[in-house]
Amino acid sequence: TNLAITHAVQADGFYYAPDPSSQIACSVGGNVAENSGGVHCLKYGLTTNNLLGIELVTIDGEILRLGGKHLDAGDYDLMGVMTGSEGLLGIVSEVTLRILQKPATQRALLVGFDDTGSAAKSVGDVIGAGIIPAGMEMMDGLAINAAEDFVNAGYPRGAAALLIIELDGPEIEVNTLIDRVAKVMDSAGASSLKVSNSEEERNLFWAGRKSAFPAVGRISPDYLCMDGTIPRRRLPDMMVRMASLSQKYGLRVANVFHAGDGNLHPLILFDANQPDELQRAEDFGADILRACVEMGGVLT
Repeated sequence: TNLAITHAVQADGFYYAPDPSSQIACSVGGNVAENSGGVHCLKYGLTTNNLLGIELVTIDGEILRLGGKHLDAGDYDLMGVMTGSEGLLGIVSEVTLRILQKPATQRALLVGFDDTGSAAKSVGDVIGAGIIPAGMEMMDGLAINAAEDFVNAGYPRGAAALLIIELDGPEIEVNTLIDRVAKVMDSAGASSLKVSNSEEERNLFWAGRKSAFPAVGRISPDYLCMDGTIPRRRLPDMMVRMASLSQKYGLRVANVFHAGDGNLHPLILFDANQPDELQRAEDFGADILRACVEMGGVLT
């Protein structure tokens, strides 16, 4: 599995950066097929940015080796073509990955906001200040409370939106970045800010985010997860559009997404046993994806 890679090398001070929420179960071969990311892909990239080489079996049984033991091998980027091809071009049988040295210091910040628009705008403010966090995630009020009920991570229940921002590197650098991010958040109108004081607390902050999908599953018989990406500057507009669509279709939506790179994962809540709710959920999802394209984004 994805997480097993880190477990295999962590005793030597290394880890594997891509960390999808399903990392305890998803296979590395599947990660290659989908070009998986995770909450730390903002700084450390997707699977394709951490892949050195692959062995694959083609449809006619030929075994091919692509890449090598270093990034950006010469000639055509066939490994790039394979990554994200969803198994249509061959079956991945062996993978060579890039592992990284574990940062000396990792701290996570929980930043609450009274409105989603201000939270969304602050994402671009952090990047605009020249700060690239290891991860920067956003959740709305519905997702916050569902995750808090499920994990008890210490999330601010009264907040309309929550940012989880992780900073890593040498301790002195991280401390400086925390101060800089705190000033940006204060200027953006944050209502609360909490910094992790231990590795256990940092992991707990992330546990809530990574458990958001099953947590939402506890408050609704069914949900439909959409996946689109938009420019960071359009995040506030998307939050307004999402609220409008929720009213239009009469369905709740829990917003959970990789805010740092504009990758959205809205969860549309519905009950398939109720007349027309499935159809409304599907129409709602289609409108979300149309909005992503209208705002200069893509379907992911």
